[in-house]
Amino acid sequence: MIENLPKNLIEFIKSGEGTMVEYKEAKKALPNNLFETVCSMLNRNGGHIFLGIKDDSKIIGIYKDYVKTMKKEFVDLCNNSEKIFPTVHLDIKEYIYEGKHILYIYVHESSDVHKTANKIYDRNEDGDFDITNNTTQISNLYVRKRSTYIENKIYPFATMDDLRTDLIETARQMASNRTSNHPWARMSNKEMLRSAGLYEKNLENGKEGFNLACILLFGKDDVIASALSYYKTDAVLKIKDIERYDDRDDIRTNLLDSYNRLTNFIKKHLNDKFYLEDNQRINVRDVIARELCANLLIHREYSNPYPAKLTITSNSIITENANKPRTIGYIDLNNYSPYPKNPKIAGFFKEIGLADELGSGIRKIAKYTKIYSDGKDPLFRDDEIFIANIPLSNNAEFINNKELRNMILAFIKDSSNGRTRQEINNYIYPKMNGDMTFKNNKIRTSLTYLRKKGLIKNKNTYTNPVWIIK
Repeated sequence: MIENLPKNLIEFIKSGEGTMVEYKEAKKALPNNLFETVCSMLNRNGGHIFLGIKDDSKIIGIYKDYVKTMKKEFVDLCNNSEKIFPTVHLDIKEYIYEGKHILYIYVHESSDVHKTANKIYDRNEDGDFDITNNTTQISNLYVRKRSTYIENKIYPFATMDDLRTDLIETARQMASNRTSNHPWARMSNKEMLRSAGLYEKNLENGKEGFNLACILLFGKDDVIASALSYYKTDAVLKIKDIERYDDRDDIRTNLLDSYNRLTNFIKKHLNDKFYLEDNQRINVRDVIARELCANLLIHREYSNPYPAKLTITSNSIITENANKPRTIGYIDLNNYSPYPKNPKIAGFFKEIGLADELGSGIRKIAKYTKIYSDGKDPLFRDDEIFIANIPLSNNAEFINNKELRNMILAFIKDSSNGRTRQEINNYIYPKMNGDMTFKNNKIRTSLTYLRKKGLIKNKNTYTNPVWIIK
């Protein structure tokens, strides 16, 4: 079923064309000048392209029978280095607006300088303009890109041996699972990395090689440490021991494994909570964990040695990462214009399904925090250190191993007939944080400990135990 155009995109249409908004008439085919606009937006501040709308904002739509072909052609051209170089991965989405089919393309600001048909385009309020023969403007464009994005730093002596090829294969499979017939499936490792902008050539100084984004995504741990000696992400739990910590994961590895370890840390220590949305059962905690951890890693300013942090307390989850702020203060989500910190890393996370469009992560966190935390709102502060504060509800306790064993022992003592495993689960689960697998393992470990200490015994069968005091 084709979705109606979202309200935030309708506002872009109503606001008219500008530096970041472009309408194009397209009934049966992609416009001839489409990639001039794609190129200019990649080189400038990104933007929104609507196909099926005239320059005067009149909705004319696209003929339904041509939509599928146009979408496929756009994706193919994005991966054609003769059409756009470096190649880029952009989504093109079909929506219904005022009863007509339109296509929407979100173009992120790129950390590369792009060409189309061997020409370089930039953008201003008047549209796209060719700067190929203007050496001053081209030089300024390169300087702006290089000074803004440390992820572009090239390491000319890094080789494929410095990367984890198993992770490259995992990422290729994730992209293929997300998009059938994904171009990466047919590429060699180096071709795939070049396609993703992770292997490049600096046209200013001639240096060529893997960039920092590639090292952070796929580098072996010692290679990452060599490139960024201060690089680390700290995940801590502070419930009982607030001076130090109750649990900690000191993470100094690639971004993909870092993402998994961070999300697992949240799942380990926080209750899951399910919510029915459009007849689909959603684990709200997992959605928050996914978006929070992806944002922490994608939008970190890697030139700053301040470590990224994830802290779970009794009443909140707090993430902190170094940042280059555009404004100082708390973010108003009703008047929020996101901008990319590391477009290559963000684009790669999006391509393998670990992130969505720029800005959607914070909005998802805000939406699902209300559900998870009984109506409470998260806070996001833009500053030299970007801080996200996700409040937690107070209906769950944090229990350490000793407390858990004592609770189970007291519960068994309270019954002269003993307790089945299901009875123990039903009693303990609501008092614990973490997912079902974590809770089950903790209870099993506690029962084993109590049995080995001679405090309880099983009076029934091995497969259907009933625990009593020994």
